[in-house]
Amino acid sequence: MLTIKQTMIDQFMSIRTANTNQYAHPPYLMEQQLLEAITNKDRERAILLLKNINQSDRITQSKQHLRSWKNSVISSCTLFTRAVIKGGVDPDTAFRLNDAYLNKIEAIRAPRDISELEHRMLEDFIYTVEQADNLPYSPVINKAIAYIHDHILSDLTLEEISRECYVSPSYLSHLFKREVGVSIVQFINEKRIDESKYFLLHTSTSISDIAKLFQFCNQSYYTSVFKKYVKQTPRQYREDLATPIQEEC
Repeated sequence: MLTIKQTMIDQFMSIRTANTNQYAHPPYLMEQQLLEAITNKDRERAILLLKNINQSDRITQSKQHLRSWKNSVISSCTLFTRAVIKGGVDPDTAFRLNDAYLNKIEAIRAPRDISELEHRMLEDFIYTVEQADNLPYSPVINKAIAYIHDHILSDLTLEEISRECYVSPSYLSHLFKREVGVSIVQFINEKRIDESKYFLLHTSTSISDIAKLFQFCNQSYYTSVFKKYVKQTPRQYREDLATPIQEEC
């Protein structure tokens, strides 16, 4: 049985997405229409929907006006990120843009600047989807990579991923190897190894439990795969780079 606390897993997942906290809620239907417009690169409709959302009555959960608006735009940033990934943007590209705008949002000092920043953010996210058409990977492969990213702690199978991409397993396997240059299994293993470094560096979780968390059949196999990609064992990596851990939350 895993000894990793759920709070630590939650902390791991939270660094891969934006911190939403409390925020003002736009009308749900308009919000979904806005996300669909972003995914479909419908710039004119997206701008109109955002304008309508900002003119509607919002449920403010913060007594501080600036903080409330910041939290609202942080929420929008998170949703925009998901929308562009759905539109075919590589997840790493989407999350880099997400992180950049989170920093810009927090740097705002006057409420009047929030609206302008949100519109610029919308434009940039739509532009990113438009640029995705020029990426080396096809929409099918981008969707597969996005699904792997979002379910990295699950027991991923070729059949499951292909079902999400609406293609056959054999077609996805062939297309993935042709476009990415490695098999889908190799890609998943490399992604899991990269993500597992978080627990090696920032927790005292046993290597055996980290292996289980990332769906490796045992510690020996995890160590073998880790060494293949990182050129040292998980234990060596932890000893070389990890900072002292006072307490695991």
